[in-house]
Amino acid sequence: MKHLITQFNLTPHPEGGFFREIYRSGQQVWSETASGDRAAATHIYFLLPKGQVSRFHRVIHDEIWHIYQGDPLRLLQFDGNRVKETRIGTGCPDFTTVVPAGTWQAAVSTGTYTLAGCTVAPGFDFTDFSFLADHPADSAKLKSLHNELALFL
Repeated sequence: MKHLITQFNLTPHPEGGFFREIYRSGQQVWSETASGDRAAATHIYFLLPKGQVSRFHRVIHDEIWHIYQGDPLRLLQFDGNRVKETRIGTGCPDFTTVVPAGTWQAAVSTGTYTLAGCTVAPGFDFTDFSFLADHPADSAKLKSLHNELALFL
């Protein structure tokens, strides 16, 4: 796995795992949600090694996950009332899934590692990103419904 970090020049991501942005569109589009311009699309490599999780977070635009190699990814989505679990990758029904804008999401590799790609459109900006742990009411609701998922906070 260290070879992937080196090969793709990945750095630690605040939510867990490692990443590098590999594409940011030069075209700007207006985002009603952000009340401002954003790149039309962005794409990152995202590596989740065994023992690390992508903590519950959300972005304000749709995010498409793609699996490139490694073990399947367990992706959790929390809409404020229920948790949906999707597995993508080898041996799963699909290699990609979409997390709708504004949905809390968390992820973990089901094995040694998962190398994924994440595309956000309109493009990702850290000002459009937040952690569930920073929203006490939503965090409490998740814990009351699924306390076993608290490790993803």
